[in-house]
Amino acid sequence: MNISGEKMRDYQQVYRQWLESDYFDSATKNELKNISDPKEIEDRFYRDLEFGTGGLRGVIGAGTNRMNIYTVRRSTFGLANYLRQILPQKQLSAVISYDSRNYSREFAENAASVLCSCDIKTYLFDVLSPTPELSFAVRELSCDAGIMITASHNPKEYNGYKVYDHYGCQINPETANRVIEEIEKIKHYESIPYISLAVAQDKKLLLHAGEAIHLRFREEVLKQSLISDNAIKEKLSVLYTPLHGTGNIPVRTVLKEDGFRNVTVLAEQEQPDGNFSTVKSPNPEDGQALSMGIQKAKEIDADLVLGTDPDCDRVGIAVKTAGDYQLMTGNQVGVLLTDFILKRRSALQTLPNNGVVIKTIVTSEMSAPICKQYGVAMRDTLTGFKFIGELMTQFEQEQSYQFVFGYEESYGYLAGMHARDKDAVVASMLICEMVAHYKSQQKTLIDVLNELYLTYGYYIDHNDSFVFKGIQGQQFIADIMSDFRSCASDIFSENFEKKDYLEGIDEFPKTDVIKYFFHDGSWLAVRPSGTEPKIKFYYSLRGKNRQEAENRLAEKRNAVKKIVSRYE
Repeated sequence: MNISGEKMRDYQQVYRQWLESDYFDSATKNELKNISDPKEIEDRFYRDLEFGTGGLRGVIGAGTNRMNIYTVRRSTFGLANYLRQILPQKQLSAVISYDSRNYSREFAENAASVLCSCDIKTYLFDVLSPTPELSFAVRELSCDAGIMITASHNPKEYNGYKVYDHYGCQINPETANRVIEEIEKIKHYESIPYISLAVAQDKKLLLHAGEAIHLRFREEVLKQSLISDNAIKEKLSVLYTPLHGTGNIPVRTVLKEDGFRNVTVLAEQEQPDGNFSTVKSPNPEDGQALSMGIQKAKEIDADLVLGTDPDCDRVGIAVKTAGDYQLMTGNQVGVLLTDFILKRRSALQTLPNNGVVIKTIVTSEMSAPICKQYGVAMRDTLTGFKFIGELMTQFEQEQSYQFVFGYEESYGYLAGMHARDKDAVVASMLICEMVAHYKSQQKTLIDVLNELYLTYGYYIDHNDSFVFKGIQGQQFIADIMSDFRSCASDIFSENFEKKDYLEGIDEFPKTDVIKYFFHDGSWLAVRPSGTEPKIKFYYSLRGKNRQEAENRLAEKRNAVKKIVSRYE
């Protein structure tokens, strides 16, 4: 069965090979035989599923451009060969976890069977667990790599495969490229070794990561607590929804151990469900994901609605204000947490003299003056929390800065050095502490945010995404990026400075992002998604007041839509 790594090939031939080869099971063949749309066959086979900013991610189904046990095995064998290449004399080890998505456990077991067949000692989590706990486990178990089976916040049709290095950080582009090189050397699926998990266990190659890891992870999360007064915690009413994902047990356990007693879980979304049957998309960035939680919060008069995504690395919130509930953006929560953490650690005298906050280049600049106020450095990274984790590790090795907090606009936050990825467990705890702290002062988060606006200026941030599927969609996205590179002066009605990160800017690796800076500190950025067939636009507009900022946002969004509409 030939599986050439070329991205464009005779997809009909590959499709026929999948139908004819004895290697593929009958369920896979039946699924393929029932496809009547030629475009669907093309999309499944015109390329191999690729690593992006979030690793391997795609729609579940049969085909080389889909997530299935065969593409998982191929990626895992490529990873195993890469590890053996860079560590030829070492007894290698890896740890694998998975979330609540359809086939996550099956994909995790197939990855484990391939690693064990390559004589790599493999720890497999005993139950579905959050992504940040996998990041923690890599370091805790001194493993050479980690694999997390998840598509994070994507719709139910997706699953994915994140690879972590020995620091517990998602692999960087250079490492990803080397892994891809090894994957593309695999020309035949039949050449991929795997053994049964029972045999692997008998050979002591397969071990289980169980309660000891769960306990140690929670211990490290609880070390980040900034409020010791349990009385104010007990007065906070929280409505929590895990959105059918992995957060249910770890988030509720940590909140309970931290002193929160009035936490109600949304029963309709409590249990793991790979179909996410109560939501259109299990993405906290989508306000509709928390709508059922908000309705329940109204019934019980909760102060806070808290929702984590399927692999519990992102968290979204809505806060009670003026008798209703207001959703808050990732930028707003990130700014509030930055201010709260720096303020509390300063009061507790635990703020290091060489502290640093790290954010991405598409995240609001509002935290910069806050960091300056507390004498803390701020550093930017490229989009993707892996770059925050990489910078954390670099600062730790150099002993140059002590990491205090990291965040990105897409609802990902991390405090503490226990993980090298965003952590909705620790973020949920700190958000609850923050809300409880301000409630004791008769303030809501909206009140505090408005105070910050008065001090540091008004910022309004917004994201737009446009979906373009298939081969033609890829070309449309490339054409739109070209339009913004070459015709920006025709798009915007004011002067600007441009940074094209594809040229290698600010010592970052080359990446397909363009950012435009305007005279008042506002900016706009555009980039293709690394995990979905989307092009994304990020807006951060400043104004003397909310109305002025909203007007500037509307102007920029309209300019963007005029360009994108040519391709829709």
